[in-house]
Amino acid sequence: MDLVLYGAPLSPFVRKADVVLREKGIDFEIENVPMPIPDWFREINPAGRMPALRDRDVSAEGPQGVIPDSSAICAFAERAVPEPALYPKDAFSYGRALWYEEFADTDFAGTMGMGLFRPIAFPMFMKQEPDLDTARKTLKETLPRFLDYFEVELGSNDYLVDNTFSIADIAVANQLINCELVAGRKSFLAWPGLNGLVDRVSERPSYRPNLTICKKVIKEPADLA
Repeated sequence: MDLVLYGAPLSPFVRKADVVLREKGIDFEIENVPMPIPDWFREINPAGRMPALRDRDVSAEGPQGVIPDSSAICAFAERAVPEPALYPKDAFSYGRALWYEEFADTDFAGTMGMGLFRPIAFPMFMKQEPDLDTARKTLKETLPRFLDYFEVELGSNDYLVDNTFSIADIAVANQLINCELVAGRKSFLAWPGLNGLVDRVSERPSYRPNLTICKKVIKEPADLA
């Protein structure tokens, strides 16, 4: 396979695909996609959302050789290289893992991204003042219900499904990592299980390349005290 992953490293969805490919030992190149989304990217991904994965063995140009969407890319990687498995083999556990991935990528990501990450990170990129009021309101009023839910689901376990590292942990932790990047670890210190999950996930070798880049881009979190 001759693969190129298109996206920006700060995207939790790009990170999800990046980590899964590395966990599988699949070689790939990374090509950065700038903001606003350029026309060439929309031509290969009609959803206009990062990431997308090109297999140049299928097609070196156009949409034919491209798999858009992080979940589709991760499913491709699981089928292409079954071991180590990142999706449970048990049918019920498999369904639960997909649920956590979906909930993290939609509802949780929507709240985290629009209410916390974008109000802080996007103005920073444009050399403007961050919208700290929106970020504080999100931390206080809307984010806790998601943190409460995942904290209860995790319980005393290290990982969400069958106490085994899976796509569920990758998806959930990636949203928390973006929270930490812009608002600091104190933003979810009250949820010790999730703190532990982020620690365990972040320490995996598959995360190091992406997190090294992210921490160079966002050098310190905003002060939301």
